[in-house]
Amino acid sequence: MSRHYYDLCCRYKGRAVEIVTRDGRRHRGIIKHVDSGRVYIQSIGGRGLGGFGYGFYGPGFGFVPGFGFGIALGAITSLALLPWFWI
Repeated sequence: MSRHYYDLCCRYKGRAVEIVTRDGRRHRGIIKHVDSGRVYIQSIGGRGLGGFGYGFYGPGFGFVPGFGFGIALGAITSLALLPWFWI
């Protein structure tokens, strides 16, 4: 399933998305970067960057300067594009 989310994240790079992780957290942001294990989003909607969890590939969340907030691809349960009026 991670390959599926990797492909979606690459396709939606630069777009506003909502990502739901295995622990039920919802993250809204713009996809800034995708690598083999994580998707990095710039947070939107007034949500903080805090939080930490364990996904399929180890640590699930973390802030990386220049890339934003990282979410493990293995921790993603759903990913949806957001229309700008929902932000």
